[in-house]
Parts: sequence; C-alpha cells; structure tokens
Amino acid sequence: MGNLVAFINSFISYLLVFVVFAAVIIVAVKVGITARHKKDAKDAQNAQSADAQE
Repeated sequence: MGNLVAFINSFISYLLVFVVFAAVIIVAVKVGITARHKKDAKDAQNAQSADAQE
C-alpha cells in the first residue's frame, strides 16, 4: 500500500510540473503572437504613411 501511495504522489507531482510547463508555453506563444501582430500593424502603418508622403 505504501508503494502505491508513493507512486500516486510521484505521478501527481510530475503531472503538476507538466501542467505548469504547458501553461508557461501557452502564455509565451500568446505573448509572441500579440507582439508580432503589433509589429506587423506598426510596419503597415509606417509603410502607408511613407506611401502617402511620396
């Protein structure tokens, strides 16, 4: 019985670490996508204003 409790405890511990890593990765991807969208919008606005000045 003690071995089963130790196994379940270890399994839950590793599962929690996996969930934390997955959450960090998801947040990083969302931040990266948002930053890229902002950069693309800024570049498009700069290109549009450069075309208007010509």
